[in-house]
Amino acid sequence: MRPPITRKDVEWLARQPPEKQREFLSKCDPEAILAFDAAFEAWAAKGQLPPQKDCWRTWLMMAGRGFGKTRAGAEWVHRLAWSRPMRIALVAATIDEARAVMVEGVSGILSVARRQRHRVKWEPSLGRLTWPRGTVAQLFSGDNADGLRGPEHHAAWCDELAKWRQADAAWDNLQMGLRAGARPRALVTTTPRPIALLKRLLADPRTVQTGGKTKDNLSLPRSFVDVMMDSYAGTRLGRQELDGELIEDVEGSLWPRELIERARAEAPARLDRIVVGVDPPAGVGEGCDACGIVVAGRAEGRLYVLADESCQGLRPEGWANRVAAAVARWDADIVVAEANNGGAMVGSVLKAAEVGVRVKLVHASRGKAARAEPVALRFESKRAFLAGSFPELEDELSGLTAGGGYEGPTRSPDRADAMVWALTELSETRSGVPRVRAL
Repeated sequence: MRPPITRKDVEWLARQPPEKQREFLSKCDPEAILAFDAAFEAWAAKGQLPPQKDCWRTWLMMAGRGFGKTRAGAEWVHRLAWSRPMRIALVAATIDEARAVMVEGVSGILSVARRQRHRVKWEPSLGRLTWPRGTVAQLFSGDNADGLRGPEHHAAWCDELAKWRQADAAWDNLQMGLRAGARPRALVTTTPRPIALLKRLLADPRTVQTGGKTKDNLSLPRSFVDVMMDSYAGTRLGRQELDGELIEDVEGSLWPRELIERARAEAPARLDRIVVGVDPPAGVGEGCDACGIVVAGRAEGRLYVLADESCQGLRPEGWANRVAAAVARWDADIVVAEANNGGAMVGSVLKAAEVGVRVKLVHASRGKAARAEPVALRFESKRAFLAGSFPELEDELSGLTAGGGYEGPTRSPDRADAMVWALTELSETRSGVPRVRAL
C-alpha cells in the first residue's frame, strides 16, 4: 500500500520544474492527486498567494484565462472565513456568475471547503454562505451598483471586475462599505481589459498586483495549453487573454478608450425613435460568431446606445426570439438586420419570431470598419453616446481601426456591427413623434 501523502511530499513537488511536476502527477493515483490538490498553499504559483506585506487594501490578481484566479480567490475567502467571524462581499459581473463560478464552480468556495473537509451552509435563494464560526458571505452583482450601497464588510472578493457593467459605481459603493474591522481589504481577480477603473487601481499605492499566464497552471491539459500557444502566442489577443497583460489602445482605433469613457451619457426619457440592430451569425453552435443585437435610440438629433442584447451559441430561432424580446422590452420601431449571410433565412426566422415591427434587411457593400467610420465621427462630435457600460461591445469598438482592420478580443466585431446598423438607421431617418420612455 502506498504511504499517505505528507506535507514534505507536497513541498518537494512544488520545488520541481513544471515538466517534472507534470510527469510525477501523471503517475499518481486519484487519492494522491486529491491530497496534493488540497494542499493549495504548498504548490500554488506565487501570483496566487496573498501579498506578504501588510499595507495593502486591494490585491489585484490580473492574469490569463485558466491561470487559477478562481481557485485562489476561493481559497483566500475560505481561509479568512475560517479564521474568525466576519462579513464578506462576493461580487461578480452578475448574480448568476457569482453563484456558478465563485460559489458552486469546480474551483469555487464550496469545492474548496469540501477539499478541506469543512462544512459551509449555502442558501442559494438568499445568495448567502455561512461558516460554522459565524462568517457570512453575501453575493452581489456588478450590474447592480445600488445593491452595494449600505452593507458593511470586512473583506470582498471581486471576480472579473473588467466585465462589470456598472464597474465604477459598484466599486465605489463597495469601497464605502469596506470599513469593518481593523484591516478591511478586497481581492480582485480578473482578466485584463483597458478600462478606466483597472488603470485607477493600478495607480493606487494601496494596490498590490500579482498575476500569471495561462501556461503556468499545471492542472490544465498540456494539449489545451499547446493549442492556445500555437494559435495565439505573440498576438494582441494572446498577450491579453493568455499572458494577462493590460493592452492599451489599438493603434488607429476608431473608438479609443478615452473616447468611449467621454461618450457616456444618460439617455433622456423622451426618445424620437428606437431601433434594434442585428448582425446574425453565419453558423450555428458554440464555436460560431455571436449574434449582435444592439438597441439604440434618438432624441433631439443625438443618438444613444441603450442596450447590448447579443447572444452566442443559439440556433436561428433562438437568436430571433432574443431580437423579438428586445423589440418588446424597448418598444422599438424597426429591426435593421444584415442579410449578407443567408438573407432569406434571416428574414424568415425574424418573421417566424413575430417581432411585431417592420424588419429592414440591409446588405453590406463595405467592410465593417469602413461602415463604422461615420458613426465614430458622431461619437467624436458628441452626437452619439453610450447610455451605460457595455464591456463586450466596447472591447469590439476599440478594436476597429481607421485602416479597415480589426484587432479585438473576438473573431468578428458582431456587437459593434449591430450597433453601427442601428445608429446608421437612426442617422438617416427623421420620422416619428417624441414619446415618454422610462429608462
